[in-house]
Amino acid sequence: MTLTNRIRLKLARAQFDVDVDLHLPGTGITVLFGASGSGKTSVLRCVAGLERAASGFVRIGDAVWQDDGQDIFTPTWRRPLGYVFQEASLFEHLDVQRNLEYGLRRAARSADRSALEEAVDLLGIRTLLQRRPQALSGGERQRVAIARALATQPRLLLLDEPLASLDLPRRREIMPWLERLRDQLAIPMLYVTHSMDELSRLADEVVVLDKGRAVAAGPVGEVLAQGDLPALADEEAGTVIQGVVLECDARWHLARVQLPEGSLLVRDNGLAAGSRVRLRILARDVSLTLDEPTRSSIQNHLPGVVDAVMADSHPAQALVRVRCSGNTLTSRVTWKSVEELQLRPGLAVWVQVKSVAVIA
Repeated sequence: MTLTNRIRLKLARAQFDVDVDLHLPGTGITVLFGASGSGKTSVLRCVAGLERAASGFVRIGDAVWQDDGQDIFTPTWRRPLGYVFQEASLFEHLDVQRNLEYGLRRAARSADRSALEEAVDLLGIRTLLQRRPQALSGGERQRVAIARALATQPRLLLLDEPLASLDLPRRREIMPWLERLRDQLAIPMLYVTHSMDELSRLADEVVVLDKGRAVAAGPVGEVLAQGDLPALADEEAGTVIQGVVLECDARWHLARVQLPEGSLLVRDNGLAAGSRVRLRILARDVSLTLDEPTRSSIQNHLPGVVDAVMADSHPAQALVRVRCSGNTLTSRVTWKSVEELQLRPGLAVWVQVKSVAVIA
């Protein structure tokens, strides 16, 4: 049985107090999400021991790093963690190989190079080992920084907006490597971001922070489907779901993705039958009808039941949450449509999905 992680912190800040009590999974990526200044990095620094909360309890697996009730506070250098900052912070006078070996010297078992070798291969940086940091792209530098953190054989990997300083092409370059770490490593990761794209692609679990409080926490699909979180009000409403590629249609360049109930057609960008995929469906691309659609240009039609009708960011619009195909989808409609269709919880509807983005 995988042990969970517990983080309970109280910390005074100039504009608000950070006050969280989190139960997090012992594997995968947990994203701390929220606007700048919502307390995300403060939580990360307290977990790392770089800052001491006024009141706190931090347990990673079976190791307690802070327990004020027992007067326990493990200093940062004794916490088996890796920390990746916005900037890679590599030693410019050392090549990649020696930067990595510096991280290796911090490991509890310094003679064991297996963790370093695994990190080099996982992050695809073996061809970069003889280069100096000045000769690396921003994405390559961050991959080296992550490998250096993994070389310490950490029990927890902390990533503080690691893509924030990169331009869009470099972000796209490094994202698949982060997905690979999530899928292949047993090390839990705590990842700070205010990017909806990073959240949608990387998160297994998400904690939404607003003014130092956790206003929502849980699996990414469930949290995004809530639709009524003020901290997400400025983001493009949508849902993240997962499925398995059932088949590919070479003629139309489409792939059919199997869901718990039903399936969806998506654009085929080289997907392999049998592979697991993560999909993002935006609320603007979901429409509702009371009758089963026929002769429609929209290919995806799924039966569903209205779960909730909520206010949207504009007074003309509403967000309708629908239980559909073993998942929850969100549709953005006008309040006029809500009234004309008499949309209400419990009503059976047909969901039309116009566009589905395969994000991982």
